[in-house]
Amino acid sequence: MITAGLIRLSAALLWIVGLIDGSDVTQTPLLWKLKDQSATMNCSHNKDASFYQMYWYRQLPGEGMKQIVYTTTIPPFQYESGFSEDKFPAQKNNPQTGSLTVEKLLPEDSGVYFCAVSQHSDTAYFGQGTKLTVLEKDKEITGPSVKVLQPSPKECKNEKDKQRKKTLVCVAKDFYPDHVSVSWEINGQNVTNGVATDEAAQLMPEKKFYQITSRLRVPAKDWENSDNEFKCIVNFFNKTHTVPYTDSIYGEAVTTTNVMTREKYVKITQAAKLTYSVFIAKSCIYGAFVVFLVWKLQGSKGKQNY
Repeated sequence: MITAGLIRLSAALLWIVGLIDGSDVTQTPLLWKLKDQSATMNCSHNKDASFYQMYWYRQLPGEGMKQIVYTTTIPPFQYESGFSEDKFPAQKNNPQTGSLTVEKLLPEDSGVYFCAVSQHSDTAYFGQGTKLTVLEKDKEITGPSVKVLQPSPKECKNEKDKQRKKTLVCVAKDFYPDHVSVSWEINGQNVTNGVATDEAAQLMPEKKFYQITSRLRVPAKDWENSDNEFKCIVNFFNKTHTVPYTDSIYGEAVTTTNVMTREKYVKITQAAKLTYSVFIAKSCIYGAFVVFLVWKLQGSKGKQNY
């Protein structure tokens, strides 16, 4: 019989090893249920009968993975603290299959549930996870509104920095439930470099809808090209199929009207010198003309005196 302490040690070892390739473990991928209903997740693997140990884990939005129960073909099953058999009844009738049920569903039960199989409690093979969504009875399935925000004009103002970057932000909000994925395109080509998306959609308490943001960081020269189109695609699963919601903006060419470059400074100073020279020349001509007039007047006055 494996003790609870060994189970916790096993869970720690699983974390050290990481989520090992789950290609041999198959789970129910997606479940939609209403509040107060029950949800059953099935798990199976194609390894030999020595992999009779099966673990179930839960990961809620914004939290780490927690072990629910450890099962074998010989009950009783061993539940971790905070999880009960009444709420999370499990079954394990043979080495290759098993199931976990969540009873009397609440919205806070929504999350990803993982099945893992093991041979000797040291290395485990995980399934891809079952995403469980508990729908509130009075809430309609609603797609997101999507908006791409242009970079801040204050970002990377140092014109000499060749490593300048600009950050575009995509905001998807007012959707329910949280079955979304976000991607970016530049001129119709998918991009992943420089993309950072929230780990999970956040529930907005005041509206009871979800919101998620994604950021795309690109070289400033790419943003400063008005021919470049930056598009954010938010794929929303509406229980029957996936619908893309998009928004896009174009880059903005940089205007150098108010930017003092060396070339511009030289041109301005040369123009100023030329203007000053012309002004001096005109002043000299005007001065000579005044002297000539005074001389003429004095000459005319002298003749009249005779």
